[in-house]
Amino acid sequence: MYQIPYYLREMLIIAVPAAVVFCCFWPYRKRALQAMGLRTGLGREIGLILFIMCLFGVLAVTLWPVYWMEDSPGLWGDIELLVDRPSLWSNVNLVPFRMFQDYWEDLTRGGGFFTILNFLGNLAVFVPLGFFPALLFRNANWRRSALVGLGTSVLVEVGQYFLMRSTDIDDVILNTLGALCGFWLYLLLNRFAPHLTQRFQVEGRHGRETGDPKPAPGTGAGQL
Repeated sequence: MYQIPYYLREMLIIAVPAAVVFCCFWPYRKRALQAMGLRTGLGREIGLILFIMCLFGVLAVTLWPVYWMEDSPGLWGDIELLVDRPSLWSNVNLVPFRMFQDYWEDLTRGGGFFTILNFLGNLAVFVPLGFFPALLFRNANWRRSALVGLGTSVLVEVGQYFLMRSTDIDDVILNTLGALCGFWLYLLLNRFAPHLTQRFQVEGRHGRETGDPKPAPGTGAGQL
């Protein structure tokens, strides 16, 4: 459990500046929306900021170079390890569900707490990446949430290969499943609090939410 505050700190180091940069472009975004006959409310802006923070937070904690986190040889040392690694496939697992077998073996050996924590962590960290695309953009569907989770996870795993961290197909599976859990969370929220979810969607000049199947008259390219 002591690692959770550490990872949160590493995420915030990147997530907060990313949110500040995003806010700096708000006047330009507002003018662009007005030109399309659209408007955005406070709820949507807060949702977008949280989405940006979650996205960059995930990239920060998963692509943070090991030499910044541990007592290691440093940047050039890690580059040398990358060049001189025993094989191109070292620290790489392309066999699906091998990690799940390792999880099961750890559970049977009594290492349940850290195994479950790692499993749930791989799921939970990608839940926002499936939740916010469904919440913020029109025509929410599970395919888009899964694609965001899958694309981000593949990017992370490829990046980790060059940072001398493990690259695992099972992480991609878990991360994508986490994004789908985020979409299912959106479905629950939309089912029991539809008026709340509508506050996070961009509106047309006639006040119709983009979540409606029919676009508002005069909204033009309101596919946001």
